[in-house]
Parts: sequence; C-alpha cells; structure tokens
Amino acid sequence: MPIINRVADLQPEIMAWRRDLHAHPELLYDVHRTAGFVAERLKEFGCDEVVTGLGRTGVVGVIKGRKPASGEHKVIGLRADMDALPIEEATNLPYASKTPGKMHACGHDGHTSMLLGAAQYLAETRNFAGDAVVIFQPAEEGGAGAAAMIKDGLMDRFKIDQVY
Repeated sequence: MPIINRVADLQPEIMAWRRDLHAHPELLYDVHRTAGFVAERLKEFGCDEVVTGLGRTGVVGVIKGRKPASGEHKVIGLRADMDALPIEEATNLPYASKTPGKMHACGHDGHTSMLLGAAQYLAETRNFAGDAVVIFQPAEEGGAGAAAMIKDGLMDRFKIDQVY
C-alpha cells in the first residue's frame, strides 16, 4: 500500500485522538491521562516495547524495522510533547477543554496525535532498518521534561543515535 494512501486513511483517527487530548489538557508532569492514552495506543499498534514513567510521566515506544541493516544498527528517536498550558480556553469548540484553566494552546495535542499516527504506520509496515523510538515527553512548557527523561536514561537505555 502506498505510504500516502495509508497515512490519509489514518487521518480521521488522528483527528479523533487530537480532539480527545485537546478536551483533556494536563500540565507539566501531571500528564497521567495523556500518558496512559499514549501507552494504550502504542500497545494496540504492536510496538515491540512500551515503557512508561520515564522522566516521571514520559512514554517511549520501540518499533523494530524489518529491513536488514547495511552497516551499523541505527536507532532514530521521534519526539512529541504532551503537556498543555495554564490558559482558559474560550473557543466554544465541541472539543474545547473540559478542564478549567488548562488548554492545549501550543499544539502539543497535535504533536502527540501526529506522532501516534507515525507510530501506527511504522508499526504496521516496519519498512525500515534499525529501530524507531517514539518519545512522548512531559513538561515541555518550562518543566525540563526532556532533561528528566535523559536523566532517567532515555538515550542510553534505547541507544538512540539521533532525535527528531
């Protein structure tokens, strides 16, 4: 199946995830619902490994490619942020924040949903060599979530060569 067709097929599901996450924003490291949502999707997709609690509430999924490596084994990280901002939403959208004083005003609901879509596609096809590590980071909005995940061994544990 051509890549573009499969990704287009995923669009309604990705949109539904984004709207669900948008309606339930969480701040900094207190992203327990979001992290649980992400971990469940990664398990459903068939990730080879799903790790929760990295950097307190971060989530990591490992997807192993099927293609033989032409040289050394590469591990690429793909990262998205999960936290929202302490802002009151005034959009009146059907999927507007249900949590007073919290809103996904910076697009992290979209980032999380897009990376989930990429993870689903990669887990289905595995048409690559090496490993893809999907990283869902808490506390991007001033909470040093990346540093917390790195301190918990993100790069070393998964032997990540590069992160995008």
